[in-house]
Amino acid sequence: MPDPLLLAYGVASLLALILFGFDKLAARRNSRRVPEATLHLVELLCGVPGALLAQQLFRHKRSKPSFYLVSWAIAALHVALWALYWREARG
Repeated sequence: MPDPLLLAYGVASLLALILFGFDKLAARRNSRRVPEATLHLVELLCGVPGALLAQQLFRHKRSKPSFYLVSWAIAALHVALWALYWREARG
């Protein structure tokens, strides 16, 4: 069985990819959008890899500096937490 945390990253990343794709489609159609707070929440809850991939893949939310900076801040937070985890695990 895979590590539950890695599974959480995989599921949340897939969800982020789907939400960003849906939001991009909604933006093109001028229909109801996914709130930015929801996108950031999914990033925060282990979906940051999928969100960063989706931003590049769909060319979505890349030209909005405030959104992009929060996404990268969340990514930096995840990297810092993983670094602390590995440091503590080693000893």
